[in-house]
Amino acid sequence: MASLPTDKSSASFWHSEPSTFLLGHCTTSELPKEADIVVVGSGITGASAARFLAEDGRANDLSIVMLEAREACWGATGRNGGHCQPLLYDCTPDIAAFEVKNCNTVRSFVEDHNVPCEWRTLSGCRTFWTKELADLAARKVEHLKRAAPELGKKITLVEEVGELHDYRVNGAAIATITESAGSLWPYKLVAYILENLIKDGRLNLQTKTPVNAIKTCENTSIGADNGWLLHTPRGTIKATRIILATNAYTSHLLPEFTDLIVPGRGMMTALLPPKKMTRLQTSYGFVGMDGTTLTNDDYLNQRPFAGVPNPAGHLMFGGGQSGATRPSVGETDDSIVDEGCFEYLRKELLKRLFLGGDVDGLKELSAAQQWSGIWGTSRDRYPWVGAVPERPGIWLAGGYSGHGMPNATLSGKAVVEMLLEEKSGAPADYTMERLIRTGNLPEVYNITKERMQKAAQMESVQN
Repeated sequence: MASLPTDKSSASFWHSEPSTFLLGHCTTSELPKEADIVVVGSGITGASAARFLAEDGRANDLSIVMLEAREACWGATGRNGGHCQPLLYDCTPDIAAFEVKNCNTVRSFVEDHNVPCEWRTLSGCRTFWTKELADLAARKVEHLKRAAPELGKKITLVEEVGELHDYRVNGAAIATITESAGSLWPYKLVAYILENLIKDGRLNLQTKTPVNAIKTCENTSIGADNGWLLHTPRGTIKATRIILATNAYTSHLLPEFTDLIVPGRGMMTALLPPKKMTRLQTSYGFVGMDGTTLTNDDYLNQRPFAGVPNPAGHLMFGGGQSGATRPSVGETDDSIVDEGCFEYLRKELLKRLFLGGDVDGLKELSAAQQWSGIWGTSRDRYPWVGAVPERPGIWLAGGYSGHGMPNATLSGKAVVEMLLEEKSGAPADYTMERLIRTGNLPEVYNITKERMQKAAQMESVQN
């Protein structure tokens, strides 16, 4: 079972320009005694759920409280790599289409509201470093092009050495170029959403209010209309309905998810680029750079050199498990970092990309910031989105397996739709069927008791 988030955490670069409005924020000095809906978690899933509730007229008269164990957006969203990149050929076409729709939804919101979060629409260059991995990637791409031609048009295979050099790639066996990707400062996006919801009177945010337990109301039978009690160190709040946006920490509140969403600790760096370097034109993924495994997947974005606060062109490089000296699976403490991963990340880019600039004699890059974050890996590798079985009135969206940004926004929207439809009396099966049919949720994301039982028989994430 996961712990609560730790009180202290390593310092994320994304928190270097925090929202002064949100730091230590409690919309009301006292924890409300009750609310129609309580959202637990203030990352991209929780913020998206709160936003879609505020935008839906069916929720106009509902009180919404958000509880956050630490500062707002201090978990995975405030610690990730800043990617919003769909992985189109690693999944079925319905999931690929959902991820594209999710990324487009994020982009449209940022552009429509002029959100100052360094959004950049770009292509994603994913590199594979062994022949075996290259052949597998090529087969997957060809399968997608046959199964879903419109999605297939978004992917280009790059195999010639000269073309790989054009993308600054040094030594990979193959690369894929995927459209519809984006990079951003994720904390600033979430902060923008939360600030505006609070100022518009649509959300009561209570930071530094961890939820220790969720229990049914005493002297009532279990049921959405009877409500739940959320116990915190600042008191207890009653909610008719709950949305859990707790990702890696879900099993702290739902013990039945202990082996279904497993926390893991990842490493991130903000590296200073070589002097005179020009900005990279794509984001990057590096698969199998250690020559052995598909699971050691490193990732890179670059910040701007101009036009933003602190315009240093930081190379936002994460992963580094090939250099790990500490365990990562099952860990929930993001105050702990792995110096082995950091050393690998500081040195590896100089070998794998033609960064340009003054690189002669440079053995490793300097780090402006190095930190850790906790993600939640799903045992069956699919996110868990929907009503929680045998807990009427509780919905969950999480378990993104380190791939939350292309999934979380519309997963949050999906649980809002389920909640509001349930409140109006619509059958849950009808709502889920409509979401699946319209491409607003992949069927395999749906939470069912049968799926939970089946996943429990699969190989453990801990192995």
